[in-house]
Amino acid sequence: MWRKLIKTDMVKRYSFKLFIRVAIFLFVFAIYIINKEWIKEILTMEFSFGIINYGITPMHAIWLVFMVMMITHLFPSDKLSMALLKNKKKTYVEVPGYNQLELMKFVQQQNIKAWSIMLLWLCFNAIWGMLYLFGIMDGADLFMLTVFYFLCDYICILFFCPFQNFIMKNKCCVNCRIYDWGHFMMFTPMLFIKNFYCWSLFFTALVVLIRWEIVYAMYPERFWSGSNQTLQCASCKDKTCQWKKAGSGAKQKEKG
Repeated sequence: MWRKLIKTDMVKRYSFKLFIRVAIFLFVFAIYIINKEWIKEILTMEFSFGIINYGITPMHAIWLVFMVMMITHLFPSDKLSMALLKNKKKTYVEVPGYNQLELMKFVQQQNIKAWSIMLLWLCFNAIWGMLYLFGIMDGADLFMLTVFYFLCDYICILFFCPFQNFIMKNKCCVNCRIYDWGHFMMFTPMLFIKNFYCWSLFFTALVVLIRWEIVYAMYPERFWSGSNQTLQCASCKDKTCQWKKAGSGAKQKEKG
């Protein structure tokens, strides 16, 4: 029997955002099925993105949602997840007498795993890029893939993350080394489409990633639970890991 979930403010917020992402995915998928050529035509307009021809369309609204989402990560408010806010100085609570050598070992191990994921991700998406260049896939296909990644981002946070389970081995998103890589991974397919709006998404996502990496390199102690008390389970107020752990936690309780 699964244990009852703790409905924190962050759990409620993530649940609502997941609903919104599902709705956006289904909406775009419906357009993709009904009128794929319309999406393809808009994405081939290098700068106007169809405004001159079509006026303001749902595609522009989705682009705006994506951009606002990334801007909130560049200028985060205190209401965002601790997984993101751990890079801020004001959220750092030092573990007294933490081992600097252990911190350096942790950073080295995490870096190897993180950049292995980056290489894997780029190689995987290079397949779609090659298919696009050879005309087997088109811009509409890549945009649909991006929206699918957009949905999978929250599936990874709330339910199951292959990177966490098979490579990073971190206990939760709050402790995730690559948490703010999500936008870069989400908008990787947009790099292949020569369009102002597509490239603006990809390169803004790249800025988000670079900023995260700079802070990580300068202040690694903020990203390890062994040196930052805020990342320890006892201090966690998000509790967004509950869906991932509900089943296994209940089983452990029954065995005990």
